[in-house]
Amino acid sequence: MDALLLTFGHSTAGRERITELLRHAGVTAVVDVRTAPGSRRDPDLSRRRLAEWLPGGGIAYRWEPALGGFRTAPADSPDVVWRNASFRGYAAHTRSPGFVTAMDRLLREAADARTAVMCSEAVWWRCHRRLIADFAVLARGVPAHHLMHDGRLTAHTPTPGARLREDGLLVYDDYDGQDGGDGRSGPDGG
Repeated sequence: MDALLLTFGHSTAGRERITELLRHAGVTAVVDVRTAPGSRRDPDLSRRRLAEWLPGGGIAYRWEPALGGFRTAPADSPDVVWRNASFRGYAAHTRSPGFVTAMDRLLREAADARTAVMCSEAVWWRCHRRLIADFAVLARGVPAHHLMHDGRLTAHTPTPGARLREDGLLVYDDYDGQDGGDGRSGPDGG
C-alpha cells in the first residue's frame, strides 16, 4: 500500500459523527497530534476516552506528543513567510530531530493503514496539520488529503513560500513562491 496521509479536525463533532466521517473516508488509524489531548466541552474527546471508543469502532488510536502544536519560534526564525508566531514556531519545530522521527514513524504507519492525524481545529489551514501535510508532501513525497466535516477529501496544496532545503527539511522563506510575492502578507493571512 502506498502511503497517503489524511488530516482531520474534530471541532465540535461528537463521537458518532467523528466515527462516521472517519469510516466514510476509510480511516483505520488515528494519530492524535493535539498538545493537550482533551476537551472541556466533550469528555469523549479526551485521550483516555478516544483510546477506548475509537478501537471499538475499528479505528486504532495513539497520541503523538512530538507532533503537537504550540511551539515557540526562535528570535532569529528564518520562517519569515509566516506572520503568525504559532505557525512560525511550529515551522521551526519541523526541523527538530524529534519531529522528523515522529513524522517518519507516522508515514510508515500511513503506508500500512489508512491513517489520519487529528487535532481540534476544524479547518486545516488554521492548524498545525497544515505544516504536517507540507512536510509529508514536500519533504517525503507522501500525498496528503484533508477530511472536511461534510465528508469531502481535499488534496493538500503546499503552503506558498515553503521551500525544501538541501538537508531535506522545510523552511518558509521563499517570498517568490507566494501568491503576490510582495512579502507583506503571509500564508496565514497575517
